[in-house]
Amino acid sequence: MKLFTTQQLRQMDDYTIEHEPVASIDLMDRAAEAIFQCLIKKINIRRAVRVFAGPGNNGGDALAVARKMLEYGYEVSACFVPSAKLSPDCALNLERLNVLFPEKVFGVESGAKNIIINPTDVIVDGLFGSGLSRPIEGVYAEIVQLINRTDNYVVAIDMPSGLKGEENTTYRHPIVKADLTLSLHFPKLAFFFPENDRYVNRWEALPIGLHPEIVKNTDTVYHYVTKKDVAPLLKTRSKFAHKGHFGHTLIVAGKKGMGGAMILNTKACLRAGAGLVTTLSAEANRIVLQTAVPEALFSSRKRFENELDLSKYTAFAIGSGIGTSETTGAFLDVFLSNVRHNCVVDADALNIVANKSDLLDKIPPHNIITPHLKEFERLFGASDNAFERMKKAQKEAEYRQIYIVLKGAYTMTGCPDGNVYFNTSGNAGMATPGSGDVLTGIIAGLLSQGYHPKEAALTAVYLHGLAGDIALQNNQSEESLLASDIIDNIGRAFNRLRDD
Repeated sequence: MKLFTTQQLRQMDDYTIEHEPVASIDLMDRAAEAIFQCLIKKINIRRAVRVFAGPGNNGGDALAVARKMLEYGYEVSACFVPSAKLSPDCALNLERLNVLFPEKVFGVESGAKNIIINPTDVIVDGLFGSGLSRPIEGVYAEIVQLINRTDNYVVAIDMPSGLKGEENTTYRHPIVKADLTLSLHFPKLAFFFPENDRYVNRWEALPIGLHPEIVKNTDTVYHYVTKKDVAPLLKTRSKFAHKGHFGHTLIVAGKKGMGGAMILNTKACLRAGAGLVTTLSAEANRIVLQTAVPEALFSSRKRFENELDLSKYTAFAIGSGIGTSETTGAFLDVFLSNVRHNCVVDADALNIVANKSDLLDKIPPHNIITPHLKEFERLFGASDNAFERMKKAQKEAEYRQIYIVLKGAYTMTGCPDGNVYFNTSGNAGMATPGSGDVLTGIIAGLLSQGYHPKEAALTAVYLHGLAGDIALQNNQSEESLLASDIIDNIGRAFNRLRDD
């Protein structure tokens, strides 16, 4: 699914108005209807609603929503600043509301000090949305600060007012802290950055009928991944298939005393469908692996250090729990010099690479690295904010021709062609030890079966998150969820994708 900049979305609005053709006020009414329908499903309809409308088209949306709710008998009041210069569509919606429900419209003449918000009111923020080009000031800043001082449920139309759609380098100006953001057309790029979570929280994208031709033909390098994107990528199996058809994965994981990471890698790889899995680890982990995962093969790393032969394997994963000793670093150097394709580099392998920068250049093109935030910073340097970090990952993936899977909420995948993908499955319970080891195993398992590296990365990240979501539904909580619960639900995640 495509993600567009706020400037692109404005251009798409204009195109729709010109080519459908539809009047801008009617396009606004479509948006208001979608917001209205969503609101009455999401909130307690017995609660009063307080709408704050700004001077632009976001305010016009808010006033149209207020009118629709009043027409259906909901308890609604609308506040606006009378001295402001209104956009034509906002002025028209204010006039319609004044004609039908004049007693429900309130002007804010002297700042926000006289505004009374009841503790049970639902607040609808329609001050500025994505049309804001400068920090909020004056009476509008006072209104935002008033909203943020309450404990009321806040719904933002399109964007929390004060937040920009892409880069937000400073937060010294006031921004509405919304509980739910109803984004028009598509989600905004800013929704996927962790520092904006306190403003956006939950979001939903409401399609309002943009012209399909402009949506199709507008290019973007930003995307978000949903079930609809992943389900068609899943491969089907012939009834005559055997394990040899699904590849042989070599997993290099687990120094002595770190058998857990090795087990999680191996189990996840098998659950993802790899035909055979050989785990290369410290000899001390042999019995551990063969007891915990009898379906896997085991090989001692010491033997491989003397004779490294990768020819019989179709996919590789290296790094989970291997440690960062000098001996391991030397082994990684030789390994990266010999591996050519279908390799996932993770965890301690990335930490070794960060300390030996020449190894970064040895990761072959079109292979995959899976850093978490700190590992990414060790590799590529710190960033001031998530937008800058995204641009850095995008640049490095394109320059090095590798796939960078930056793990976290909305795990981001930067691709060699410059495209960036944000994942939409998963939950906060997956912030647990070993979760990343499971992801590495799933990616390697898909690579083993012949998935293209890009398809393997995007599919594995979504499956990983979906398995975590299913685990949460199956009597787990965010506090109790374990990495092994994710593995236990990989099969259900596959089935849910195919059922949907």
